[in-house]
Amino acid sequence: MENSVRDVDEAEMQSSSGRKKGGWVTFPFIIATMAGLSLASGGWMSNLIVYLIDEFNMKSIKAAKVYNVVNGLTTLFPIVGGIIADSFLGCFSVIWISSLISALGILLLLLTATIDVLRPPACNDGSSLCASPSKHQYTVLYVAMVLASLGVAGTRYTIAPMGANQFDKPKHQAIFFNWYIFAFYTSFAVSTTAIVYVEDNVSWAWGFGISMACNILGLVMFLAGKRFYRRVKEQGGSPFVNLARVIVAAIQKWRVPLSEQTQHYYHDPSDRTTLTTSPIPTKFLKFLNCAAFITEGDTRSDGSISNRWRLCTVQQVEDLKSLIKLFPLWASGFLISTQLVIQTSLLILQALKMDRHMGPHFEIPASTMLVFILLFTCIAISIIDRLLYPFLAKYTSFSLTPLQRIGIGHVITIVSMAVSALVESRRLRLAKSHNLQGQNNAIVPMSVFWLVPQLALNGIGEGFHFPGHMVFYYQEFPASLKSTSTAMVALFIGIAYYLGNGLIDLVQRLSGWLPDNINDGRVDNVFWLCCVLGSANFIYYLVFASLYKYKNVDDKPSDVPSK
Repeated sequence: MENSVRDVDEAEMQSSSGRKKGGWVTFPFIIATMAGLSLASGGWMSNLIVYLIDEFNMKSIKAAKVYNVVNGLTTLFPIVGGIIADSFLGCFSVIWISSLISALGILLLLLTATIDVLRPPACNDGSSLCASPSKHQYTVLYVAMVLASLGVAGTRYTIAPMGANQFDKPKHQAIFFNWYIFAFYTSFAVSTTAIVYVEDNVSWAWGFGISMACNILGLVMFLAGKRFYRRVKEQGGSPFVNLARVIVAAIQKWRVPLSEQTQHYYHDPSDRTTLTTSPIPTKFLKFLNCAAFITEGDTRSDGSISNRWRLCTVQQVEDLKSLIKLFPLWASGFLISTQLVIQTSLLILQALKMDRHMGPHFEIPASTMLVFILLFTCIAISIIDRLLYPFLAKYTSFSLTPLQRIGIGHVITIVSMAVSALVESRRLRLAKSHNLQGQNNAIVPMSVFWLVPQLALNGIGEGFHFPGHMVFYYQEFPASLKSTSTAMVALFIGIAYYLGNGLIDLVQRLSGWLPDNINDGRVDNVFWLCCVLGSANFIYYLVFASLYKYKNVDDKPSDVPSK
């Protein structure tokens, strides 16, 4: 079969007892796996900045940039996991192997917390005379973070398509995606509070140990459901190689005059749907149609392709075109994610300089403030799915499409940046009025709960645009690339972490807004800059979203499950 349309092998769908594999019986195993692995990753990632500052004597801005690099790895490399799953190993193998890799990384982090020789001497006064980590200490630390990050990258967004593949009906797939996102965020919220509390108040060793136990538990739950999983096989080779063949074939035959008759284009004889859905290639990027145009010597006597790097199917050509059409909208995810990256990385630095007490004896860990984003994201998703969509369906004829849902997320994110700037302005005024500037360990007499409104808006915005992105790309990606579609969301988030680091570096070089002691800087101006960039990005998004046409013009895709 020349195209890479993913077909489920019927023999693999039957268990030894004759029952069909997949379906709801796999649901608890996959959701429990997601919960366990999310607890593990949240346990070591969400408090990483504090660990680097307190235990490895890093400057605050450097620690924030290392944190961004780690988050970049966990969101940039899922696309690699998707490619490996689609082309070589399949989702099941990628998930269990990545789970082992992440467990090894967390184990190394645990060793850095328990073995003194793997850390620099403690430095409690925050002075510039603190000893920096040695080369071997840096090596162990960075290897641990890379392994743990790659493990997260190979599991987090590969579980999503594997879970959706267990169901045949779009309604059930939509329900699974809702629970997938809910399990992801709630588990991360629990780890951001409970495990971070253990790290700050008991020991880092106990915190990393609990994270490792959750990782192993998630892996055990995943393997326990092995006999129930439906296996999806890729036929016809890697879909990514097939896309490359389209480009090569089109270049080789770019001078060939094209025809408007369907018999002059090659259709996969084993895929009858292409004969009815796309008799000839569309006129968009007409140059690529050369790849499917049949010339002398392209086919054998039996009708098969003689050289797959010279002739491709019409479906392969259309798959490449659909990806090109999606690219401008996908690129708009860079800046919306960059805003959130900068906000969350600077959040911990803000919290460390604010009053985090609840009562006379309890102090909130700075990293725990991230839980408000996760909490409001889950609340927003629940309200959207359980209240907003049913209300729209019952009382209006309006249906919220994925692109509209993403657009609403853009607007709320911009508002969140503006609120962040206003709150930071107030914090800096208090720091100045109390003569706290220039003091490294000074705490501004302002409750850390002033940060909650911007975090709530951040979470509500994510509740709109994050599921919207996942549903949109899962629906609009070619059938041969469904396993990779959700990883594309992770890819632009990963790139955003590096863009965030680049923007922080640029601001540091061109201004005094981001010194190591943020009480002496102007972090509020950084947020205003993000607000301006986000507004420009939203205008860009509106232009391309208004021009985009869904694959099925008569029935625009929606993330609302059919009843």
